[in-house]
Amino acid sequence: MTKADIINKIADQTGVAKKDVATTVEAFMEEIRVSLAENKENIYLRGFGTFLVKHRAQKTARNISKNTTIVIDAHDFPTFKPSKSFIEKMK
Repeated sequence: MTKADIINKIADQTGVAKKDVATTVEAFMEEIRVSLAENKENIYLRGFGTFLVKHRAQKTARNISKNTTIVIDAHDFPTFKPSKSFIEKMK
């Protein structure tokens, strides 16, 4: 399912114009991006799941083709953890 499919379904179910639904979906996604990437805040959506910011420590790795070691810097990355009720609905 694509973002356009989601917008079409929401517009059909609610009777709201697709342009307004698209604006709302874009604003929702942008708020998630800002909260995770810039503010480093987790987002909790009850009954759906949690968007988390996790931290990976610095580590050394091997470049097999050049037979050298490289250092991978510490960095944050986004993850999603579905809620228990969402997992139960999937079963």
